[in-house]
Amino acid sequence: MIIQVKNLVKQYKHQDGLINALDDISIEVKKGSFVTVTGPSGSGKSTLLLSLFGLIRPTSGTISFNGRIITGATDLELANIRQEHVGFILQNFALIPYLTTVQNVMIPLALKKVDGDEQLERATEVLKFVGLANRINHLPRELSTGQQQRVAIARALVHNPSVILADEPTGNLDPALSLEILDFLSKINQTKGITVILVTHSPVAAEYGNYKIHLRDGRLAG
Repeated sequence: MIIQVKNLVKQYKHQDGLINALDDISIEVKKGSFVTVTGPSGSGKSTLLLSLFGLIRPTSGTISFNGRIITGATDLELANIRQEHVGFILQNFALIPYLTTVQNVMIPLALKKVDGDEQLERATEVLKFVGLANRINHLPRELSTGQQQRVAIARALVHNPSVILADEPTGNLDPALSLEILDFLSKINQTKGITVILVTHSPVAAEYGNYKIHLRDGRLAG
């Protein structure tokens, strides 16, 4: 198992009392699987996703990555794990508007202090993989919505992560573009063996998963 979650609880204080955003969640994720996380708004999907590698600290329970319990890790240790092993894809793409396509993709490598020539070589290669070799010097505003999301996918891939966490990556796309992005994620999962964990409202996107998690009121639901 690449990820093991045991009895995970995340509580928030509210004027009406404690709210259980996550309530005793236990799951196991096999390496190389495509996981979809579904459920109504407020069910805890994004909280679960962001808890896995410490962007949100759980109230109790344990999370293990590659056999190591990481819930007690320091912020620096968790940041290093994310930097080495995790790629993120977000609904709003989160591209830096004044950087070119290739410069946006190079960001994770720059953070790791990879040599500049190697940064450019690796970023260019992964942009070829997502079909944007002819757009490397374009700014985000010069790209279509679907192309911007593919840049975000390339950025998530460039440092060869073990896991990609995708939070509603097709939420801002029309149905045709959504299928294109989902097909890319499936291709990445199948050809590179990268574990994908996808939070989605879409029943179509949910069907891409070979392991499906459904949440309701912070709990696992059938």
